[in-house]
Amino acid sequence: MTVRVRRVYEPPEPDDGVRVLVDRLWPRGLSKDAARIDEWPKALTPSTELRRWHHAQEDTSDGYEEFRRRYEAELAAPEAAEALDALRALAGEGPVTLLTATRSPARSQTSVLVELLTSD
Repeated sequence: MTVRVRRVYEPPEPDDGVRVLVDRLWPRGLSKDAARIDEWPKALTPSTELRRWHHAQEDTSDGYEEFRRRYEAELAAPEAAEALDALRALAGEGPVTLLTATRSPARSQTSVLVELLTSD
C-alpha cells in the first residue's frame, strides 16, 4: 500500500495515483483544474471547531498530541469511519496521495491518516 502526503500547491506528478484532498476548506488561490483532485471526502476532514482549535495551538509543544487524540475521536464517528474504510480500500488498489494546504503536513491530519491507513 502506497500512501503519500504532498502539499496541494505542488504540481501533480504522474505517480501520485488517486489524489485526495483532506482539508475541509478549498485551498486559497488554487483552481480546481490546477489542483487535479480526484476525491474530497469531507467526512474525513477535521471539524471546523477542531481545525480552529488546532490553529490556535500550533505553537504549543503538546498541541499536536491533543489534536491527534481529538481527530481520532472524530474519525470514530460512523460517517467518518465509513469514509476512512473507503479510503483504505482505495489505497489497497493503488497509490494514493493525500493533499493538504497546511505548511506542516507532519503535524496535521495527514500524518494521522497515513498512520491509520498503513497500520493494519
